[in-house]
Formats: sequence, structure tokens, C-alpha cells
Amino acid sequence: MNQDSELYNLIKKEEERQRYSIELIASENFTSQGVLECLGSCLTNKYSEGYPGKRYYGGNQFIDQIENLCIKRALEAFHLNPEKWSCNVQAYSGSIANLAVLVGFCRPNDRIMGLKLSHGGHLTHGYNKGSFGGGSLNFTTFSGSNYKSEPYEVDKDGFIDYDALEKRIQNNGIKLIICGGSAYSRDIDYKRFRRIADICGAILMADISHINAFIATGLMNNPFEYCDIVTTTTHKSLRGPRSAIIFYRKFFDIHGNIINKAIFPGIQGGPHQNQIAAVAYQLREVMTPEFKQYAQMILDNAKELCKELIKLDYQIVTGGTDCHLMLIDLRNKGLTGSRAEKILEAVDISVNKNTIPSDTTGTSGIRLGTCAVTTRGLKQEHMKDIALFIDRAIMIAIDINNTYKLEKLEDFCKCLDREDINQLRNEVREFMSQF
Repeated sequence: MNQDSELYNLIKKEEERQRYSIELIASENFTSQGVLECLGSCLTNKYSEGYPGKRYYGGNQFIDQIENLCIKRALEAFHLNPEKWSCNVQAYSGSIANLAVLVGFCRPNDRIMGLKLSHGGHLTHGYNKGSFGGGSLNFTTFSGSNYKSEPYEVDKDGFIDYDALEKRIQNNGIKLIICGGSAYSRDIDYKRFRRIADICGAILMADISHINAFIATGLMNNPFEYCDIVTTTTHKSLRGPRSAIIFYRKFFDIHGNIINKAIFPGIQGGPHQNQIAAVAYQLREVMTPEFKQYAQMILDNAKELCKELIKLDYQIVTGGTDCHLMLIDLRNKGLTGSRAEKILEAVDISVNKNTIPSDTTGTSGIRLGTCAVTTRGLKQEHMKDIALFIDRAIMIAIDINNTYKLEKLEDFCKCLDREDINQLRNEVREFMSQF
């Protein structure tokens, strides 16, 4: 990096930020040196359009072996019979994986159902600002504009309303049902989803991007018992590189013709073999006893953090969590999620603003996750410290709100250069220097 000091200095600043901040963004984690070495290896140089044994370029004899090894380890890590299941490991991201399923199995204007975005779903599960699943975001995604999205919701307590979904599904012509989300903190009843899908003959897909580590280690319900397709990213709780896997039942997609063709040549060109090697490396770790201990600690930390926040009068959507993430409803604090995110960022605590199920405009909450702090070595006894740091920052934000009555977020941000904020930030950095 001596050849580009400007870029080098920026990367070092980001490295320092990661080292001394409390990382609570639910979709982030810290991956291993082995994964980083795979990503920065000579595999970056190779083009390999096509699939093992059927490439459109020469010189792929070792690349084929790496990709096959990744497929083999993916099936082993999730305890799948290779006679019944296979997978595609070429998708660049979780969004691309979900897009491939839609492109492969649905025609334009087919009806699809995913969890409503403002109720914890994901953008790729059918978000359309003008549809039944509309929300506050002023755009429409591919999944929401090319298909007729009829999202399902959670009940007043924040749990998926299976009864309401089952009533709606009958004679509704739904082609695809997606279970899973990006801000839903409870385990999923895949058996119930299977029954609901069978009522109308829908394809059942699970997106386990956030909870894959807990499924691989048997700590949460298993979607592979009931679903036709399972998609997942490979970072987040799995702690690998930013990539994705699409699992599919062989009887459902013979030889992977639909999924594989949807990825290439459907929506991608050459796969990123450095990513695929990094996924293979991480999957080996996933199969170790140490990784299961790590996954359990993530869950223990999340439950403990919920408990400590509740003690401080924070309202947790659903009252707790079954996984690594939680949603905090800030309405009782008189604070928006946007302002909470900014004040916490000012003290080196990273979270993201988030809608809560009853939101109609804006974001009334924040989403937290415990994957990254668990990787750093924090345990249950440290969750009280984190909760207290969060509470002190929120109290400062409330004081700014009450003192200055600021309407615009940018004006709020101009008030964050304060002695109490700088003091709290120093305490956070000193705390994280232990790990």
C-alpha cells in the first residue's frame, strides 16, 4: 500500500474504527484471516464462466476442484443428503440468490408472498412502495415491480400471524412463498409454512441469511425439512465472506437446471472464485465444535442484551429474541431511529435505524445484533456494559431534542460535538480495547 498512501490511510482509519467501536449491526461480523487470504489470492485473476466440467474458458482444472469442494462442504455443513439436495455457490450476494429463484421459477406478474418490509422482511422478498406491502421507502425493488407482491404481516405482538396468512392464501394463486426476513427476531414454524404452501401449491423458499449459523448447528428450527429452496448469504452469523448459496431439492430442480441457468447465463457472468474458495474455507470451520459454541454464545449474548435493555425501560419488539438480533421500539423515548443511529455512531456504537411493525412513515426503532461483538470475545457479563453505553447515548439525544427542538436530522447532527458525547466515546473505545 506504499504506492497509494491516500487509500492506505483511509483503510487504516476504517480498521481503527472497527477495532475500537462496538459493532451491533446485525448483518455484520468479523471474518478470519484465512477467509481474507482466500479473497486476496490469485483466484481473483481467473475467469470461469459455466460450471465444473462445463466451462467456457480453459485452465479451470483446479478451479473446478475448488468449486466442487465448496458444494460438498456446504451440504455437509447443513447436514444434507447429497442424493436429495444440491446447491449453487456462484451467487455474488444474497440479493442475487433471491433474484435467481424468482427469475428461475416465476414469470412476470406471478403472485409472491414474503414478510412485509416494515414488519421485518427484506427488500428482495417483494417490496413495492405502491403495493399492498408498501412502506415509507420511496422506491420499488425488482421483486416488487416484476411480480405481484402480496406480503404477509406480524400480529400486534410482533409475531408472524400464521392464521391470517392461511386465511389469505386459499384460492389466491400464489406461486412462491418466502419465509425469513432481515429484522424478525423469532424462530420460524417451517412446518406451518409447508402446510400453508400446500394449500395453494406454492413453492416454499426460506431465506436464512441472518440465522444460517444457528440452523447449521441445530440451535434453531430446520427449514430443510419442509422447504423446496433455501437461500443464504455466507457472512452475518456464518462469519464467512460476502457471498451466497442457493440450496435446492434435487427432485424439485433436476440437475439444478433451473437454478444454475438462472445464475449463469441468466443474471451473472463469471463467478468470483476467490469468494467461493473463502466460503469453502469458512464452511470447514462451521463444522467444528468450536463454531457451535460460538453460535450458542451469540444467542446467549442476544438474550442477555435484551434483558438488560428491558431493565432500562427499552421496549423490545416481541419482548425478546430467539436469534442474534432484536428490534428496539424507541417511541416511548420520543426519539426516532435515525437520531438514535447518529448519536450512537458519534460514540462509536454502530447500529442501524429500522422500521417497527406499526410504522407508517419513517423509522421508529433501531436494530441490534450480537454476532460481531461475540466474535470479538464479549460474553454475557459484558452485555450490561453495552446496554448502559446505549442508554447514556440515548439520554444525551433526548436532552438535545428537548433543549433545541430541532426538526431536521442534519441540525441534530450539528449538536453532537459535546463534551459528554466525547467522554462517552472515549469510554467505549477504552472498553473495546480489551478485546
